[in-house]
Amino acid sequence: MSEEQQAPVAGENSLENMNMREQRLAKVERLKNAGKNPYGHRVDGIVDSVSAKAKYVDEEHEVTVRVAGRLVSKRIMGKSSFAHILDQEGKIQLYFQKNVVGDDEYAEFKDLDIGDILTADGTLFQTRTGEISVRVTRFELLAKSLRPLPEKFHGLTDTEQRYRQRYLDLISNEEVRKTFFLRSKIIAEIRNYLNSRGYVEVETPMMQPLAGGAAACPFTTHYNALNATMYLRIATELYLKRLVVGGFEKVYEIGRQFRNEGMDRKHNPEFTSMEIYTAYSDCRGTMDLIESLITHVATTLFGTLKFQHGDRTIDLTGPWRRVAYMDLIREKMGSDWYELPIEQQREKARALGLYIPDEMDSLHITHEIYDKTIEDTLIAPTFVTRLPAYLVPLAKRCEDDPSLVDVYELEINAQEISPGYSELNDPIEQRSRFDQQLIGRGDVDGEVDRIDEDFLTAMEHGMPPMGGLGIGIDRLVMLLTGAESIRDVILFPQMKLEKQQGTAPKADEEKA
Repeated sequence: MSEEQQAPVAGENSLENMNMREQRLAKVERLKNAGKNPYGHRVDGIVDSVSAKAKYVDEEHEVTVRVAGRLVSKRIMGKSSFAHILDQEGKIQLYFQKNVVGDDEYAEFKDLDIGDILTADGTLFQTRTGEISVRVTRFELLAKSLRPLPEKFHGLTDTEQRYRQRYLDLISNEEVRKTFFLRSKIIAEIRNYLNSRGYVEVETPMMQPLAGGAAACPFTTHYNALNATMYLRIATELYLKRLVVGGFEKVYEIGRQFRNEGMDRKHNPEFTSMEIYTAYSDCRGTMDLIESLITHVATTLFGTLKFQHGDRTIDLTGPWRRVAYMDLIREKMGSDWYELPIEQQREKARALGLYIPDEMDSLHITHEIYDKTIEDTLIAPTFVTRLPAYLVPLAKRCEDDPSLVDVYELEINAQEISPGYSELNDPIEQRSRFDQQLIGRGDVDGEVDRIDEDFLTAMEHGMPPMGGLGIGIDRLVMLLTGAESIRDVILFPQMKLEKQQGTAPKADEEKA
């Protein structure tokens, strides 16, 4: 008759849990009294579970390994027992025999709890069911777990708890671990792609005296040594452009941005983005670059250009559609939309169920239609080009129509993945654009000064024409891993603050 122990349900503050913690604390004391250290030290020579299993040849070839990980199951069967430990690469089975490890050590193994971390030495063998396992000759407890893990068969399913206690989520859910390993590989492959093409990765200030580079509400802080208000950056744009002035002709930065705004499925106040600037290029060059970059990462890491999101299949096969903003509006609202009197525009927009106040002008009515009724329909990769100039104050105007700017917004799966520009390099026009952006805004209205005089001074020294783009790393990871919420690709997403009442501390979407 066997006794199998699996990970029990972790319920904070329950009497059962408190008793279980007290029982485990008692075990810690027993170990210490017996001269054992329940919290061990460095262990050399460890191989991961995948590499260990790959070393197995057959029963005639004895292969010794040392493995380590978290105990996630054990099955006691008299004088022999099976257990599984979990490491970064996966699980491996351990086989304990009383006559091999010794009476005291076998009793010590039986007293281990699910969640304990241990190392084990032994020889590889294959069970009758074909599972490559370690026949343990020696083991050592490295860290005693005082709290139970989530229940094995269902994993950690409470969404709130998963985000707040990500460490439990990673232990319990293999798909979650896979997503974050893939995130790391995606970022590494982005760097490989850019570095191999002569781009230079840099780091610019995260704490800045001005909140520049985007129209977003910043987080503020106080710099005691300077007795000055500072802002957590909302974009890297203005510092990267200074570097282009200084001769960095192909430059990029991957890093955190901070925007003091709302949270939803697509937005987290703290998010990761990348900006790339290429001197002597333009908007079309950036479109070519981002399409090539994303398809390269997809094929290199996933071996496919098709990704499933619910019942949708996102096909990244190129060439990607390029369509003007005005053409999308005409497709939706009729070919005569831009010739209609504003009263008729308001009427047609309201017929779509949109909130259109009487004071809203034609430009804003049109963008409300795009934002609320068109963007969500752009599933296949689509470059939306030639946007109204008022939306993008840092881009060059189109030569054939100065009311438009030479930019794109890349939409995939109904969300913006990347904006890109033919960057404005005329310092006189740039100052004028900054001034226009600030009309009706100021500190009295809760806004902050956005005119970066040092950036304008840098431009006056001569800034080459260039193509620039940004990409939301979190949204790209969502796209490539099938995640439907930004919180599923950020290890520790922002959460509503939780009042702690005698419980263990709990760790608490992106705009490109």
